[in-house]
Parts: sequence; structure tokens; C-alpha cells
Amino acid sequence: MQCYTELTPPTAVTHSLTLPFVAADAKNLILAKTSLLQIFTYKTISSSSKSSHQRAGDTKLVLISEYALSGTITSLVGIRIPASKSGGKALLVGLKDARLSLIEWDPERHGPSTISIHYYEQDELQGSPWAPDIGNCVNYLTVDPNGRCAALRFGVRNLAVLPFSQKDDDIDMNDGFDEDQAPKLANGDHLEDSPHGTSFVVQLSKLDSTIIHPIHLAFLYAYRQNATFGILSSSSSPTSSLLHERKDHIKYMVFTLDPQTKEYIPILSISGLPYDLFKVIPLPSPIEGALLVGGNEIIHVNQAGKAIGVGVNLFAKHSTSFGLIDQSELALRLEGCIIEQLSIENGEMLIILHTGALAILSFHMDGSNVSSLSIRKVADELGGSILAAGPASASALGGNAMFLGSEISNSVILGWSKKSTQSSRRKSQFETPDGLDEMMIDDEEEEEDDLDDDLYGDSSAILQTTTNGGNRLNSANSKTGDYVFRIHDTLINIAPMSDVTLGKPATPLIKGERLISEGVRSELQLVAATGSGKASSLAVFHQNIQQKVIGHFDLSDVQGIWTIHASKPVPSGAQANQETVTTREDHSIWPPYDNLMIVSRKTQSGAEESDVFALTSTGFEALTEIEFDCDAGATIEAGTLGRGARVIQVLQSVVRIYDGNLGLAQILDMSDDDTGAEPKIISASLADPYLLLIRDDSSIYVAQCDDNNEVEELEREDDKLLSMKWLTGCLYADATSIFTNHQNDKGQNLGQNVVMFLLSVTGTLHVYSLPDLSKPIYVTEGLPFVPPILSANYVARRTAARETIAEILVADLGDKISKFPYLILRGSNDDLTIYEPFRTSSSSTASLTSTLHFSKMPNPHIAQDPIVSASQTTGDGDSVRNNPMRFISNLGGYSTVFLPGGSPAFVIKSSKSTPKVIGLQGSSVRNMSNFHTEECDRGFIYTDVHGIARVAQLPSAVSYDLGMAVRKIELGQAIHGVAYHPPTQVYAIGTSAFVDFELPKGDDGPKKHKEELPFKPTTEKSFIQLISPVTWEVIDTFELDPYEIIMCIKTLNLEISETTNERRQMITIGTALTKGEDVAIKGRIYVFDVIEVVPQPGYPETNRKLKLYAKEEIPRGAVTGLAEVGTQGFMLVAQGQKCMVRGVKEDGTVLPVAFQDVNCYVTSIKALRGTGIVLMGDALKGVWLTGYAEDPYRLVQLGKMGKNIEVLAVDLLPDGKDLFIVVADANGNLHVLQYDPEHPKSLQGHLLLQRTTFSLGSHLPTSMVLLPRTTAPTSIPPVPNAAADAADATIPSSQILISSTTGSLALLSTLSETQYRKLNTLTTTLSNSLYHACGLNPRAYRIGKDPPEAMVGGRNVVDGTMLMRWAELGSQKRAEVAGRVGVDVEEVREDLRVLRGGLGYL
Repeated sequence: MQCYTELTPPTAVTHSLTLPFVAADAKNLILAKTSLLQIFTYKTISSSSKSSHQRAGDTKLVLISEYALSGTITSLVGIRIPASKSGGKALLVGLKDARLSLIEWDPERHGPSTISIHYYEQDELQGSPWAPDIGNCVNYLTVDPNGRCAALRFGVRNLAVLPFSQKDDDIDMNDGFDEDQAPKLANGDHLEDSPHGTSFVVQLSKLDSTIIHPIHLAFLYAYRQNATFGILSSSSSPTSSLLHERKDHIKYMVFTLDPQTKEYIPILSISGLPYDLFKVIPLPSPIEGALLVGGNEIIHVNQAGKAIGVGVNLFAKHSTSFGLIDQSELALRLEGCIIEQLSIENGEMLIILHTGALAILSFHMDGSNVSSLSIRKVADELGGSILAAGPASASALGGNAMFLGSEISNSVILGWSKKSTQSSRRKSQFETPDGLDEMMIDDEEEEEDDLDDDLYGDSSAILQTTTNGGNRLNSANSKTGDYVFRIHDTLINIAPMSDVTLGKPATPLIKGERLISEGVRSELQLVAATGSGKASSLAVFHQNIQQKVIGHFDLSDVQGIWTIHASKPVPSGAQANQETVTTREDHSIWPPYDNLMIVSRKTQSGAEESDVFALTSTGFEALTEIEFDCDAGATIEAGTLGRGARVIQVLQSVVRIYDGNLGLAQILDMSDDDTGAEPKIISASLADPYLLLIRDDSSIYVAQCDDNNEVEELEREDDKLLSMKWLTGCLYADATSIFTNHQNDKGQNLGQNVVMFLLSVTGTLHVYSLPDLSKPIYVTEGLPFVPPILSANYVARRTAARETIAEILVADLGDKISKFPYLILRGSNDDLTIYEPFRTSSSSTASLTSTLHFSKMPNPHIAQDPIVSASQTTGDGDSVRNNPMRFISNLGGYSTVFLPGGSPAFVIKSSKSTPKVIGLQGSSVRNMSNFHTEECDRGFIYTDVHGIARVAQLPSAVSYDLGMAVRKIELGQAIHGVAYHPPTQVYAIGTSAFVDFELPKGDDGPKKHKEELPFKPTTEKSFIQLISPVTWEVIDTFELDPYEIIMCIKTLNLEISETTNERRQMITIGTALTKGEDVAIKGRIYVFDVIEVVPQPGYPETNRKLKLYAKEEIPRGAVTGLAEVGTQGFMLVAQGQKCMVRGVKEDGTVLPVAFQDVNCYVTSIKALRGTGIVLMGDALKGVWLTGYAEDPYRLVQLGKMGKNIEVLAVDLLPDGKDLFIVVADANGNLHVLQYDPEHPKSLQGHLLLQRTTFSLGSHLPTSMVLLPRTTAPTSIPPVPNAAADAADATIPSSQILISSTTGSLALLSTLSETQYRKLNTLTTTLSNSLYHACGLNPRAYRIGKDPPEAMVGGRNVVDGTMLMRWAELGSQKRAEVAGRVGVDVEEVREDLRVLRGGLGYL
């Protein structure tokens, strides 16, 4: 009974595509991250660099939305359909197991809508019984450039063709098709208004009998009559080991295909091509034809069948007899390279190698034909080595920018410019004032053409501009050094994760820093080895934000803090100059730092008072000789109006208004002279020049600061403002004009587009455009029901459940690249609901009532300890909520919202993520404010429940895009493993770098050395390095021998002395010596101690060093696994085909005491600490459970798996008296086994019982770590006389952290019987109630491939990822779903909170 929950989404980008998706003129980038579909837009902003080649600006990504799919994405293509809802293109998504999903953007729901689903996994399409499964084949999509059809290559030799109708088609797409061959759509019927016709499947061997081994195919450009594709194939399997017998057996053929008649005609065939060709790249005009890419060469084939190629290394002439231009001096390896168009004018192509190196392919034309090819490397000083690794996909963005998606490094936007470009014109175009560093640059070259036309240009126009009488491409721009490459934007990637470990955060070396950081540091941190090759890095994970504390002091009596920057009064003689400056640039009059701090406190006598301090470079200074009344009472809110000219202090009964010198300028009294009522202010909101007050009699007060800085009340013309009772409200300065019908410009006057949001006691949301209070511009009654899509006409049932909303706030979330308003609802339990506003129509004449909608954003965060109940907020109004949400316009570059209380958290968003609610490390927070001074740039100040005030900043170089605080430390070397050494608080990592391979000397080397090769293969050179967590720099390095590769690295508690029985934490490394395929692999065991040494001057963190304590040679087999076993300080070593228990002796040897034979190759080994239970996973034969006995020393097999699988990772999961075994195989399945000797089917324990199988899709696990599980106090009162239920609901103490190749982190948690029944039923109900993108089935996605008879009383693993979507339901649906489960909504919330709270120490 387990639950699988994803902590972070996948980050490895597998596919990318540019197309207009959300609108006809949109610039969208679609990314596929295994099972995550993301929709971006991209824009150009001014670059901060003043270099001549960087003045054109940077292309940046902005996320629109993202969707987790119940499937693995294998391809993305865009299709133009006649009646698109958005006017843009449709997206055809190819999925594993030969499935297609056609989706389009739906403006009404602000998300994708599924048009049709196609399945091609029928048995009759499988071919012969011995053919591989479809899931094991390479399935991919290709599309006709003219949009006439798309083709799915699946299985071994199958091609599914899906025809599409076009606007100018006069042909009925259904002619010539049989009804029984209609595609399987979502509803099973053929749609007459479908944008596509009936698909059909073609056996590639029927196209030509020689297509036995198809390699790659793609549709070609410049064919107007029918869709035309080129295919690479072979009649025999290509292999390099048989080049002496056969080579040049690859054939390239071109076929035309008529989707209506299903007829295909061969028009071109070229044989005798090199054996290593692996890809067809179609080329648009003016080059046309196709590029055939091989490992050693590139060949161009034009439409007439003329082939010209170039060899890029010395192996090209040895592996083929095909005539190639010799450029072997380049020494390039083209395996896994990406080639994308670089220049539309001259057709140059950018080659990105798998190492990240750049090269440029140029075409030399003779008339309209390509006469020759040439390749040149890009120099390092021009950005040739700017990429750490090669990409998995590339998509041109236009405007000299290209997106490169990577599976092993950060994905980037690569931009380039030409040094020959006229700098004078560029300077005049992009020269901007120094202060406007965020100004957007308009794209003057934007056209209304299709994105493909914009990308490749019109063929006739290009030929006209490039021939110039000679009908030849301009080769003047093909000189080395023309292009300068640089990175415009970065998308974080933590994949693949090869190893993870837990360690303690660094303790500051300076005593003062240690003191101020106490109480705000997590107990542990998760460190993972991520990436591959030079792109490897260490990723440090925290669940909460680890704030950087600048200073702290005791303010135990403080109830509220506000910091502001007030403008000093301008002398009368300078008033004209002040107005001129204000008109030209509003922000130029603001001081650079905050200069005032207002503090509200409660004295020991119970009296409330307020103080004001000046913020100086030395700290806080109390102000005297001012008109600030400290005894006026507690401050409710403070801020500025009139561009900082007026300081507003909101008290309970009055509002005091001061000038910049804190001279009293005005007092607004809340008492009513007519009725004698004296309402008290309970909350306030400011948006220059307006002030909104909410009073305890549920009335509001709205005031405006005029040009003379006089604050006057606005007349409430709407009778509803006077008659209705208001619960909460806020003001928002609408910079995006999404809440108004008139467009905003950069020169707007102060106060333009300020919108007031009011929530009535009955739950009705009213929106007013200030200063007009005659009628609301938008009204909706559905806010308390928190529906997925909120609109003005939303109607809920009268008996529907409602959420208790305590506070609303509309604020901009984002960073300097992109900001957007969000409506944030704070519930009575401190849970946040976040809505994103969107308009269904961009028409300026359409009303807000019909076009303005709100889409609920996914937010799995659940508050832990709310300190304000619903009764305090919605009661009689006597209680004052003194900890409202705080909006900070610039906190370390983020525009964010802070939630105080028992679960302090930031609502933080970057341009490349959705809003994330991430907790603040430490205890409960009373209040907070922004804090911007010279010593604390763009920071914040807050007080906790213990009365400690801290001035802090967000940590630098930390990303929050994944829902956790993640910091990446680049090392420039491949990282194979990481281990934490607790006594010295340092990390040991195993790294390697690629060097040229040299033939081994001595006995292992060849008897006759051949001549020296100029193009050598590479091998790894390994190192053991110590990393200090203080600076995350290498402080010591131990170099291993040549050909030695690190296989595993662990910190083990070993006995190092047989005399004293001393135990010590030692860093243990297992290696493999690989000197070639004809030399037997050997292994070694290293045991290191970390000792203290004299540090380098000025670097106190360098006081640790590795000391080799023991070393053991393994004559046969590599050391692939290490674990601590037993109670005597021995280690378990997986070496070759044996597992041995070894002990460290004082003479530096590691001697065995027990062993067990294994079958093939141990991939993973685990031992349950403190016991003798050992688990071993094999590469072919499944898992064994073994027991270790110490008297006498021996290893005894207890049980084994009943079938053979390829094991990737294993671990033991104890659950009370039960012992479960978790196994991950190479097919992406998670097997849960159990060791139960008393079960009759276990054959007295010799057979491990397979309880269930859970599919992970393509998130292949790389490591498993057994972790303790933390618990949090529940807010549900205990049930009297329910001891049995309480014992049954006890939370188990173990969980497994699973890392994957796609960058996803997940938890496998054990559940009690009661929890399992509730959550399993809830998962089933949610899967039927929630929207699933691309029309996929989440329940089928999680079903393993094992037959049901293999299970023994199995129960399904609960899909925690589905459970975390619970908040996406509206309140009405939540109550219905909880009722079906048999519990109430609060119980479901508590169970979900427990699931997410298991890693409290992070």
C-alpha cells in the first residue's frame, strides 16, 4: 500500500516546435519534456550589454501554460486546419505506443482542446510474432510542409498517413476511403466537420521491396502537386563491424504520395550511400533537396538526384567509396548532431555537435544547383564552445535566434549576429535611456505571413535578391568570423540525475553569521549529481526558501512593520522643474532606497502605539522634531501617495497624512457627523493615487490624492457601494489593460487604469475602474465556489458548498522579463487559490462581462498551521487581521506576494514558470515588508512569533521554477556520484573528463603498436574531489589511474582497526579499469578518510583533505555497488559476478569474510541498516534478497524474483512488520514485491511475492534512497474512544526518494490501511472528474505491462500526482467527490497535507 508522488516535474527537453498556436499572429514555442507539454511565447527585450553585436536585444521565453500528460511525447508537428478556434495552427502530438492526439488552442477555456485521438497499436499492425513491441521501436512524426498530410513512422516498417483538408482544397477528403478504415476518434465516430480525413497505414516494404531496414524519412519542400517524402533505408542491417564485407549499402529514395487515392510513386532512387547515414533533413528554397547526415559525412541530394558530400574526419574515406569532398582536418564526430538553418539569405546551416561545439555548413551554388559543400568550425572566441552539451532538439525563432532543447544540460536560446552589420543603424535603433533597461523593442520586421513563410521566406523573392544576374548565392557572408554566438535565455534542467545524497547545509565560518542564521536554516539539504559530460553539475534542493539573513534584532512587541521611500518636499522655486521631470520619466523622482520605517507595537501595559525610524547606512535612527504622533494608536497600513510626496498612515479611527519630512499635512476622520457612528478601519489598500479602506461595519472608504497632494473621498455614486456589506478588497494598477477596454501606453498619467476589487459578505466580486464609482465594470457571484473557469455568468447550485474567503489580492507576479496580474484568494485555513485573468476576445468594443474570465492555476501547496480562523475573519468584526498578504514589486528581481501566518510562503513566479507557492524557512511570521537599502538590496524585513525581526534577501543563483528552491553548481566535468561526509561536513564527488585514448603499455597492451592516429577515440580520466558546501568549490582532488572509471561512491561507517574496534565514517569508492574491449575489466576499492589540514591563507574552507586509508585490487570484474552491512562495520561489495562482505584492516587492505555468487551483472545493491538484510539487482535476472549472518560469516539467499527483468534501481521499504522491495526496470515499471515466508505462494519465502506494478512512463529511475518521514500536527480534533482507528492511521516512518533520467524527483510513501482506502478511491474519482490534456487516460497510463496472473493479492499504487490536482476542482465538485469517498473535504485536505509533508527536514 504505497503512494507515488512527483515532487518536481521533468526538466529534460526532448522535442520543440515553433508555430502560431494561441492566435494567428502569435509567436509560440511548444516544448515536450517527456510527459510535460509547455506552451511558451517569446519576445525581444533590450540587452544590458553595450557590445555592438548585442544591441539587437535578447530573445526571452515567457510561459503561457503547461500540462502534464498521461503519456510519453515522441513528436510534435504543426498543422494548419481550416476552422481553428484561435485562428492559429493545430498541434499534432505523437505519443509512445503509436498514438496521435490533435489539439488546438481554445480561447474560451484558455487551454488546449482535443480535436481527435488516433491509435495504431492494433494487433494486425504488429507484423510477425517475433517483431519488437511498438513501445520498443522509434516512433516519430513528420509533416508535409504544405500541410496536406502527416505521417507517423511506428513499429518496424509501418507508416500511418493522416491527410488534412486545406482551405483551398476542392477535393472531398473522404473520397476513396472505406468506412471501416476510419480512424478511432475520441468518440469512436467519424466527424463530418473534422479537419482531417481518414488515416491509413502503409507497409514501407510495399513502397519498395528493398526497404527492409528503414532508417529515417521526412517530407520534402518545393513539391506542389502531392506530398513528397525521402526515406533512407537498407536491405541489410547497417553495422561497422562488417565494413570489410559490405559497405555503401544505404539507399535514398523519394516518393510522392496522394493522400486521397493512397497512391505512391517513386521518383528518385540513389544507392551506394555510406553505411552510417542516419537522418534526412529537408531543405527549403533556395537550396531545396535534402541533407543526408552520417557519422562521418554530410551529403546533399537535389531534386534531380545529384548527390554531393563532404567528409568531416579521416574515417569517412575508410568507411565509404562514395565520392566526398575531403575536410578530414575538421575531425568532427557527427553522431547525435543537430543541423538547423542559420541564414535564410544564403542557406547556411548551423551544425551543433553532441559535445556542444558549433560549425557552419555553407552551400556553393552554380546557377540553381549546389556545386559543393564546405564546413568551418566556429572559433571559441566567437562562441563556438558556448554550449556545454549538444541539444536534443532545435527550433528557429526568427530574428537570429534559435531554441536548443537539451536532455543533459540547460536548454538555451542561442542568438547570433554578424560583425559586418552596420553598427550605426543598429545604434540609432536600439539606443535607449539608461534607466529604461526593461523597455520592449518592437520587431519592425514582423509580417502577417505564416510562421513557416516567415522562417524560410518566399522562394521567388529570395532567388530574386540573391541571384543578381549570376543566379548564385552571395558567398561574401561565408567568411570565418562573420557570426558571433551568445546565449539569450536559459531554461533550467536537472536531468539526468545520476546520484543523490542528503547532507547538512553549510555552517557559516564566521561566528556572527552563524548566530543570525539560527532558526532559518533547514536541517538537511538534498544534493544531486545532474547532467552529463561537461554539462554536469551539483543541484542543491530545499523545500523552503533559505533566506540570506543580513541582520536580526529583538522586536518582541512589534505587531507590524512598513518600510517606504518618501520624497522630500520640493521647494516652490523648483516646482516647474519637478513637473517637467515627472512628465518625462516618473521613476526619476524616486529615491534609490527606502528611507522610512513605521513600526506598530503593543506595550507591556497593553497600549498600542506606532514609531517611525529613518533608514540610514548605519541602521535605524529614531526621528525627533517631527509631527508624527506615536501615541495615536496601532498602524493598520502605511504607504505613499502622490509619487511619494504624501506618507499615508492608516490607524483604526483616522488616516494621518504627512509630507516627505513627516510634517502633518492632513487627517481623514472616519466618524460620521450625521449618524455619530465611528467605524474602525480593519484593512487598507493603496494604489497611487487612490486609497481604499475596509471598515468594521462592512463599509468602504475610497479616496484620491489630487495634483495638489490633497486626499479627498470619492463620491460613491453606485448605491450598492453604500448598501452592500463588504468583506475585503484591494486596489490594482492595471499595467496590462486586461481589466479595461482601452489600451495602456507607456506615457500614461498617474492613476490611469487603477481598478478596485471588492468582495461582498455574500461572496459577490465587484470590479470598479477608478475614479468612476457609478457602476461596476465586472460582477461575478461565483468566486466562493472557486470553479476552474470563473466568469461573470457562472451559476452554481443553491446548495453548493462554498469556500470561506478571508482575503483577496490582485497583484503582478513575475520578473523583469514578464509580469502579469493574478487574483489570489486566501482561505480561512491559509490555503491560496490563484486565478489568472484572460480575455476571450481582443476586441476593444466587447464588454468585460462577456470577455473577462479567470482560470484557476494548479497549486498543490497546503498550509500547515493557520493562525486565523474563519470566525475571526467573518465574525462580528471586532477582531483585526493584522497579517494580510503583502505585495512586493521587486524582491530580488521578482514581483511577488508574501503570505504571513503559520505557513509563511512566497507566491513566486518567473517568466518561465507558473506561480509557485514556496514556504519561507523558519517559524510562523507575524508580518513583513519590503526592505531596500544600501546594505540590503531588494530584500525584506519580517518578524516571527518569537519576536525576532530579520532583514533578509532571497539567495542568489537559486531557481524556483520547479516548485522547490534549486541551486545548480557547474563544475565543467562529468559527475558520476556524490556522497556526504558528516564528521567534516564536506561532499565527495567522483568526476571525469574526456581525454584522448592511448594504447595501454605492458602486459595489457598489444604486442605490435600501430602507427599513431591523428583522430583518436576518447576515454575518461577520473578524479575524486572534495567540495566545500560553504563556497561549493573544489578544495582537494585525488587523481585516479588512466582507464579507471568511478562506478560508485558511498560514505560508510566502517571499523578501521581490529585492535581498538574503532568505527569511523569513511568515503568508499568502487572503480573499474577498462583498457579496451579485448582486455578483461578489473576493479578497485578505495577507502578515504577526510582529515583536517592547515587552510590556504584567506580560504578557511580549504582545511579538509583526502587521505587514502585502504586500497584493494579486484582481479576480476568491476566494483559496481557498495553498502554498509551488519553491525560490525563491514562493507558489502558487488564485484563482477560475486558479492563479498569485506572488512578494512589496519595495513590498508580490504579482506573478504563472506561471499555469494550472482548471475550476470549487479546494477544496484542495498542493505537495511542495522540488519543483515541485503538486496541485489541484476542487469538481466531480476533481484535477490539475501541475509547476512556474522557468526559464522556467511551470505544466505532468502528469496528471489519470479521472473527476469533488467533492473535499474532497487531499495527496501519497511512498513511496520512487513518488508517490501521496490524494483525499477528498464521499461519504466515500478515493481512492488514483498518478502512473506508465511504466504503459501512464496514457497517458504524463496519466491518474492509481486504485489503490484506501477508504470512510470519514460521517467526511468536512476537511484533510490530510503529516507525518514516527518509528520506534522493535524488540525482535525481527535475522535474520542477511537484508539483502534488512531493506531491504524499511524503514519509509517519510511519513504523512498526516486530520481530519474528526465529530472523528475518523486516519493514512494507507505500508507496505512485507512489512508489507502480513502486515497485510492479518491484517485479513481479524480481521474473521472478532471480535465486531461490530449484526451489521454491517466489510469491506463499507470497500468504496468505485467499480466494480472503475476500479481499475488496486489493492490494498485496510489497515483499521488493525480491527488495533488485536488485543488483544481471547485468547491461544489470537491464536496461531491469527497462524498463519494465517504469523507468530508477537510479530511481529504489533511491526508494530502500529510503526503506532502514527509520531507520536513528539507
